[in-house]
Amino acid sequence: MSRRRWIAAAALVTGLGAVTALAVRNDRSSIAAQAPEDRPTLALLTSLPLIFGESFGLGGGGSAALTRLEQRYNVVPIGVADAASLSGQRLLLLAHPRAQPAAALVELDRWVRDGGRLLLLADPKLDWDSERPMGDRLRPPPAFADTGLLAHWGLTLHGPATDAASAGRLSGSTCDILRDGFIARCRIGAGAATIIADADFLNGESQQLDLLIDELAGLERP
Repeated sequence: MSRRRWIAAAALVTGLGAVTALAVRNDRSSIAAQAPEDRPTLALLTSLPLIFGESFGLGGGGSAALTRLEQRYNVVPIGVADAASLSGQRLLLLAHPRAQPAAALVELDRWVRDGGRLLLLADPKLDWDSERPMGDRLRPPPAFADTGLLAHWGLTLHGPATDAASAGRLSGSTCDILRDGFIARCRIGAGAATIIADADFLNGESQQLDLLIDELAGLERP
C-alpha cells in the first residue's frame, strides 16, 4: 500500500472511531436526560438521605443520585410499597428500604406480577456515614431487611465475601444472575424485578451512578 493510501485508510479508521465514540456518548445522553414533559414517573422509596439530608434542612438535600434521577424521571417519593402508593405507577426504585409491613410485601409482589417494574437495591452491609446514633429510626438500616420477599422470588442475599467489602451477592435459579451475583434480573409474572446487592454506589461518583440509570432504563423496555 502506498504511503498516500495508508494515510487515507488511517484517517478513515480514525473517523469511524470518532463517530462510534460520539454515538456511544449520544446514547448515554439519551438515557441520562430527557425534557421535563417527556420524563416517565419513577416512584422512589428509600431509607437513604437522597432527597433530604439528615437534618431535613433545605440546604441538605439534593444528592447527586437524585440529580441524576431527575434528569431522566419525574421522581415521586412514597412512604410504603403498598397498593395505594403503587396505584397508577409502573416503575419503582426501592433504594435500601426499611422493612416493609407484611401486607405491603404481598401487595408489592402482586403489583410486580401485574406488570410493575422494580429496581431493588438490597445492601447486606451498608457503608454509609451517618451522624445519627445506632438505633435511631431515621438512620438507614445497616443491612437490607429481607422479610421473605427475595426468597419468595427464589433468591438468596449473601453478605460480603470479605470484611473489607461492602457489596453482597445474590444466588438463585429462577432469575438471571449477573456479575458474579452482584445483579439478579427476574421475570415475575407480567412484570420484572432487578435486584442489586449493594446501595453504597449511590453515594459515589457520576460513573458509578450510570449503573442506576442503565438498570432503570432496562426495566422500562418491554
